[in-house]
Amino acid sequence: MNEQSLAGQAAFAPANTADIADAMIVSSGLRIEVDRRRGRGAGLNPSGRFEPQSREGFDDGWQTLEELPPFKTEVQIEKPRTAITRNESPDIPFDRSINPYRGCEHGCIYCFARPTHAYMGLSAGLDFEARLFAKPDAPKLLERELAKPGYKPRVIAIGTNTDPYQPIEKEWRIMRDILEVLERANHPVSIVTKSALILRDLDILQRMAEKNLVRASLSVTTLDRKLARTMEPRASTPSKRLDALKALSDAGIRTSVMMAPVIPALNDHEIERVLDAAHAAGATEAGYVILRLPLEVSPLFRDWLLQHYPDRYRHVMSLVRSMRGGKDYDADFGKRMKGAGPYAWQIARRFEMATKRLGMTRRSMPLRDDLFVPPNGSGVQLSLL
Repeated sequence: MNEQSLAGQAAFAPANTADIADAMIVSSGLRIEVDRRRGRGAGLNPSGRFEPQSREGFDDGWQTLEELPPFKTEVQIEKPRTAITRNESPDIPFDRSINPYRGCEHGCIYCFARPTHAYMGLSAGLDFEARLFAKPDAPKLLERELAKPGYKPRVIAIGTNTDPYQPIEKEWRIMRDILEVLERANHPVSIVTKSALILRDLDILQRMAEKNLVRASLSVTTLDRKLARTMEPRASTPSKRLDALKALSDAGIRTSVMMAPVIPALNDHEIERVLDAAHAAGATEAGYVILRLPLEVSPLFRDWLLQHYPDRYRHVMSLVRSMRGGKDYDADFGKRMKGAGPYAWQIARRFEMATKRLGMTRRSMPLRDDLFVPPNGSGVQLSLL
């Protein structure tokens, strides 16, 4: 289906001002050419929200617009001052996390972390997927932080912002180095990923699991390969994720499945199927998050929806807004993850009934933190006295 036919269908879809803007995107030249973004999730690359100027290419009719190269993955080194990020959000079950990378090559169109690229002067669109930042000093920084006097161990969450096992991890191996630091210190860790690459570190995870120090969660949003391919273009296929879940479970590692996000009228009909498949693969815990569309994610997702599922556009967005007080997103604590209203209630009840039927728990069992031994390795700052 070409862009002209999409524009024609979009003309019948708009229900409010935001939808009209979407129809204008489809009919204008704002969308990046397919050949330049092949294998990527976003169709747009708008300027970051903090930038004083916005630029876009257009055809003036003189055929002078130069051909631009395809988006290729570029990785820059970022040198943070700390490895551990702290948070005090009341609706998040952890108070610290680590992000080995900024940006994510998986390209999930719905990723709520996309707006963070604006802090680097980059776009939440294609830049988020192609212009990445690696933090190779993170393991050493972590070792120093764990060695600080008075440090109290609690579960560190990894993969809550961008995926630690995205494709560039094969080369950079930052996540494995982080796990080695955590293993030496007997420090508990919880991992969330959409990648079967986690099996590369099965040896470390298995040793940590014997001490009840690790929990691994695979995010499975759909069992439909076609939907997964367009929605999460560079993440592992659904079958690969389930295979990874089984391999982890067979190795004695506590596993869970995350259906995040649940998108009304797109993948919500798969809730029971995803849970059944994950349970068969050995998952004992399960969780979900309703679609979140903060800041730049909303126009990116709406453009993607118009591009791939124009016939469902109005229905999907109507249901999303019914759970968000009439808006695309509600950032209030307690509502941002689960939504509100009748449709959100229905999803919660379906999830509750399915997990109860399968004997899966919705609350994570605690990991041990009483085995912690402060590091004393090469990355630790020595005391002056």
